[in-house]
Amino acid sequence: MTALCRLVHRMQRTLLLPSCNGLWTPSGRKNASSASTSPLNLTYDVFDGKGESAPPLVFLHGLFGSKSNFQSIAKSLVQRTGRKVLTVDSRNHGNSPHDPQLTYEAMSGDLSHLLAQLHIDKCILIGHSMGGKTAMTFALTKPTLVERLVVVDISPAPSIAGNDLHKYIDAMRDVDVSGELPRSTARRMAEDQLRRTVKERSVRQFLLSNLVECNGRYAWRLNLDAISAHLHDIMDFPAFSSAYNGPTLFLGGASSAYISSDDYPEIQRLFPCADIQYIPDAGHWIHADKPLDFISSVVSFLRS
Repeated sequence: MTALCRLVHRMQRTLLLPSCNGLWTPSGRKNASSASTSPLNLTYDVFDGKGESAPPLVFLHGLFGSKSNFQSIAKSLVQRTGRKVLTVDSRNHGNSPHDPQLTYEAMSGDLSHLLAQLHIDKCILIGHSMGGKTAMTFALTKPTLVERLVVVDISPAPSIAGNDLHKYIDAMRDVDVSGELPRSTARRMAEDQLRRTVKERSVRQFLLSNLVECNGRYAWRLNLDAISAHLHDIMDFPAFSSAYNGPTLFLGGASSAYISSDDYPEIQRLFPCADIQYIPDAGHWIHADKPLDFISSVVSFLRS
């Protein structure tokens, strides 16, 4: 399998290093950007499989995440399924463009634009947390483009982690690290500053994956202003009267509270063909806590 999981191409706008435009600097200054009513050109990676005719798997990450969160998962799923896999950076995350808008309607529009550019007329959509809500929104508005849907540790109900997220954003804004420092030193200093507010080391490490060096300075590649302004939208979920009738898997972490039994009626209303499963000893980041169980669950769902 010499060609297996090889990155074959990216969007023309994808760069090996993130552009400095729109990055939030540790001092709190950012380059200005204007709101756009048009979809954005998202950055993405493609991992090729042998099943070129089969609909590809498309991964959407969660808040503060990026397409790199699913790199090893993507490679394993290419091996297990033979399908092509795409991992995508959402707007205001990773190397994708920044824009003041950060709603599920906007993110769903970006995904529709990307699939059209790639001439993908059907896919298997897999979304975690914020990406799961984007995936649900897309499946409910563009059902003919989604062969199957996997929603990872989130439900179509309002989430309740807003206060902690505001604290994380404020802590990131307060980070101040000199651009003359080596990356390892800068990252260690940034973590020391985050530690005052962000107590869990795993969360600090996750946030620090967004600290990048650009033109001799350190910056957050996240659009912290847009995230802060739209936290209510991100925690909420749009209202829908129609349902997505395709095969759907809600995959929760047994140690997480993001999919509760209170959510089951709304899940069944919007996704009548849904199956709800939990992975033991997994928290919110199931794919990081239990990657083998996560992969096995996805593969079993695809074969069901």
